[in-house]
Amino acid sequence: MPETARRVDPYTTCYFSVEIDGIQEAVFRECSGLESEIEVLSYEEGGVNDHPHKLPGRAKFPNVILKRGVTDSKDLWEWFSGGIQGQIKRKTVHIILCDAKGEEVRRWTFDGAYPIKWTGPSLNSNENAVAIETLELAHEGMELGCWLLKE
Repeated sequence: MPETARRVDPYTTCYFSVEIDGIQEAVFRECSGLESEIEVLSYEEGGVNDHPHKLPGRAKFPNVILKRGVTDSKDLWEWFSGGIQGQIKRKTVHIILCDAKGEEVRRWTFDGAYPIKWTGPSLNSNENAVAIETLELAHEGMELGCWLLKE
């Protein structure tokens, strides 16, 4: 098949997993914060009055926010509560996107990650919804890897 006729479908967002230091702790329902940005510094040079110079600055990475249904597991809470007690434990976190067959197609790696915020579920006796807890992670940067080239 000619290269111009090859159909490339985007991956869906529903097949992903989270590994924390190589352990798949739980099934998360939502993950956000997979982004990076380069700050732009504006420099106004004397005598150049028609525009400021735009210079690249530092890279910025927002916190990663993970949401999951409340379970019996206390591991994530214990990781967070250790920080409250002054015992910050940095870990490597991987967010893994899979295709419909369950094969890994993309991996975001966050080094030096640690929890900075935990939010418990909103409880409402008029609803029959899954109780969701949220964990927010600070980290030292993001690396993107694992591009699967499919024939």
